[in-house]
Amino acid sequence: MKKFSFHKLTLAFMLVLLLALAACGGGDDEGNNNSDSSSNKGSEEGELYSIEDFTNVKTNEGEPIDGGSFTYGLVSDTAFEGTLNWNFYSGAPDAEIIQWFDEPLLTWDESYVYTNDGAATYELEGNTVTFTIRDNVNWHDGEPVTAEDFAFAHEVIGHPEYDGIRYGSDFTNIVGMEEYHAGEADTIEGIEIVDEKTLKITYKEVTPSLLTGSIWTYPLAKHIFEDIPVAEMSSSDAVRKNPIGFGPYIVEEIVPGESVTFTKNEDYWRGEPNLDKVTVKVISSTTVVNELESGGVDTVSSFPTDQYPDNADMSNVEFLGDTDRAFTYIGFKLGKWDAEEGRVVPDPNAKMADKKLRQAMWHAVDNDTLGQKFYHGLRWNATTLIPPSHPEYHDETNPGRSFDQEKAKQLLDEAGYVDVNDDGMREDPDGNELVINFASMSGGDTAEPIAQYYIQSWEQVGLNVQLTDGRLMEFNTFYDRVENDDPGIDVYQGAWGVGIDVDPRSLWGGESVSNYTRWTSEENDSLLAKGVSDEAFNLEYRQDIYNQWQELMVEEVPVFPTVYRAVLVPVNNRVVNFAIGDGTGIYLHELGVTQEEPMTAE
Repeated sequence: MKKFSFHKLTLAFMLVLLLALAACGGGDDEGNNNSDSSSNKGSEEGELYSIEDFTNVKTNEGEPIDGGSFTYGLVSDTAFEGTLNWNFYSGAPDAEIIQWFDEPLLTWDESYVYTNDGAATYELEGNTVTFTIRDNVNWHDGEPVTAEDFAFAHEVIGHPEYDGIRYGSDFTNIVGMEEYHAGEADTIEGIEIVDEKTLKITYKEVTPSLLTGSIWTYPLAKHIFEDIPVAEMSSSDAVRKNPIGFGPYIVEEIVPGESVTFTKNEDYWRGEPNLDKVTVKVISSTTVVNELESGGVDTVSSFPTDQYPDNADMSNVEFLGDTDRAFTYIGFKLGKWDAEEGRVVPDPNAKMADKKLRQAMWHAVDNDTLGQKFYHGLRWNATTLIPPSHPEYHDETNPGRSFDQEKAKQLLDEAGYVDVNDDGMREDPDGNELVINFASMSGGDTAEPIAQYYIQSWEQVGLNVQLTDGRLMEFNTFYDRVENDDPGIDVYQGAWGVGIDVDPRSLWGGESVSNYTRWTSEENDSLLAKGVSDEAFNLEYRQDIYNQWQELMVEEVPVFPTVYRAVLVPVNNRVVNFAIGDGTGIYLHELGVTQEEPMTAE
């Protein structure tokens, strides 16, 4: 299992946790363990705060009692989807739930490199990685987690009828996977089951990314899923109603979209958890403060940073903070996804195809002021698509595109976007009315004013930008429409959680279904390939390649980052052994409480 973390996944993940987010999702970053937690009030000047004012490890005040319960508030203004399996989920809210009862076979350290401290160990020899699952790692029904389960996960994700988002370059790098996916082979040549607990996987290429995130480390219980057609797995009871894992807690009850109750897994391979019971429940961003003050939740997935100044002195919690491995961005729809070819297909005639139009829209917005006004400095101007959570590769010398509305107007003039009928709005280069449809998500008190801020900023340079359908979209609707290249969306505001591996291919590569802009180029694909080449084992070479790529994206602007993000997590004072971020050495089964009832605010 990964070291204890409550950052949004992403998606990656997030929402791909790999996404983490998927769009949503979701990061787990190193924090500043030397920070003084007493400095949570931040700086006084201008009501601004800094992530440097926080620690990411909670102060322990007392010893954990034997047993007890813990309530985790999943902050979301919509119900969670309920795809509760790592191999099928796509949204960060589901990942927040899955982490309690299932985990990867490998852990990673503070530098995001896989270790041998997890449920399995690994050894790399040539292009082959040998995985050995520990003998005491068992599914919640008592069946051992086997090499066959691990192989089965790869077979399902690689299957032509798999309907999830995992299949991509990490899988096509396995010898024989593409032939299996195409139906040309019944097995995957590069996957060998050596014995019950040992699996070998041979990769076409061993890249710097292989050991920092591009190995799929989540097995799938074959004894449960083998009789379910692959196309039906993600909607099956085994995923939706009776999910299983080998993590520290066992799913006891699911109230669809609302809550999940867990009991301890006494047979957990790391040791019996301290807590008897954990409840994850969805709470609205508007009720977070009340839930925390009343002890209705012990902590939350994240705290709305816009609400922090009014609650910094909440007496019954300690605020933890970390630089989020995520960023918010504005994306431009520039093509379509070709499912048969497995590639994005840019459309040179797309409404947003002129890069000067896109450059102008970046110059038109003041993200520094936005971060200060709406987030009190706890979100700040973003410059490149590799965030500062990866300091070795984030190019801090690249300024991105500065706020300069005169420059924006100049670029629009040069591209032929001029006001031909004196109504204050620019027409397109052919003299036709230009209406740019902008999709943004609902959620929280700031969603609407931020969307309107962007619309007004673009109006100030003469662009008529309107919300798609005239309103903000609910989370699931938003991503359904963005993923399906809805023609009613020209521009959208999204968020990505960045994986532990810096490799940007899964978000912006030409073969990534998660590249929602549907833009790529020969130079983009070439630089991303060089970033995972043999030469990229040299750190300086890889840094240079990713600096070039960051500059390319600043020039082409298929997407531009708006703000980097702090994540704030308030934790009830009765809680011990709690941290956010990786490299802390604290695991979920160690989580405990010092008294039966949560402390309430004075």
